[in-house]
Amino acid sequence: MTIRHLKIFIAVAEYGSMNTAAKKLFLSQPTISQAIRELEEYYDTRLFDRLSKRLYITPAGKDLLSSSYQVVNQFDKMDQHMQKNRRKDIVRFASTITVGSCLASHILNDFAVAMPETTSYTFIANTHMVEEKLLKSEVDIALVEGEIHHPDLIMVPVIRDFLVLGCSKDHPFADRDEVHVKELNNQDFVMREQGSGTRALFDRFIKRHNLNIHIAWEATCPDAIRNAILYNNCLAVVSVRLLEREIRSGQVRIFNPHTNELERYFSLVYHKDKIFTPSMDALRNIVHHYQQPDWLGSIRVGTLSEQP
Repeated sequence: MTIRHLKIFIAVAEYGSMNTAAKKLFLSQPTISQAIRELEEYYDTRLFDRLSKRLYITPAGKDLLSSSYQVVNQFDKMDQHMQKNRRKDIVRFASTITVGSCLASHILNDFAVAMPETTSYTFIANTHMVEEKLLKSEVDIALVEGEIHHPDLIMVPVIRDFLVLGCSKDHPFADRDEVHVKELNNQDFVMREQGSGTRALFDRFIKRHNLNIHIAWEATCPDAIRNAILYNNCLAVVSVRLLEREIRSGQVRIFNPHTNELERYFSLVYHKDKIFTPSMDALRNIVHHYQQPDWLGSIRVGTLSEQP
């Protein structure tokens, strides 16, 4: 029994004639007769009495007719909704918190200009949560700061980024041109949460240099990290992009390691079985236009060195 059977049954019941129903539905009369016969066999009951070449709907037929109107009406609404949505291109984009704070709005503004007919949805969380969304097909494509290791996800580095040591202009380090790594011992730090790509990279740095820092703050919110630096005299190791406004205004001083151990890439990530739509291709092309910040050349940047 199918929707087609029910639509034929409704037409026969309304017109009281298989011949008339066939003409209205642009079907042959034998096709109409077969559909009614299949329904009666399926429900093991007569739906029409055939008296003197006329059809009279039975009580069982009336019960089926009432339900058929509801089922066909719901099906038609569903069909219209799906046909309408089929013509809409929707891209579901995810990013990690640093990317979301620094780049996502600019990227999506460019995307809206390039693809004005496409609707977008954006999800922002840490690397671990974004990975889960990709694996469950709840987002289509993501731009992340951390490393993805799941074998079903493809990771393509696209935007160079690096972490810097940041402190407020009132911190004892602020007037110096060089800070030694060992001087970070016992200093108060504001840190990203576990599961963050930024946190993972800095944790490896801490382990490599055998540091013993004091985690005074732990936060997922970029504004909380900035405030801990500005008002609570904490140090932080975060993306240089995250502190752009404070660096350019002189509120925050930064120190760049003389090695590349805090360098990384923001990477596009998608499922290996994902079929790229035109909107996903457009988003991928736009992301490639965002590279190293061009404002750093005018900033006084200190050095984070290994040797005292």
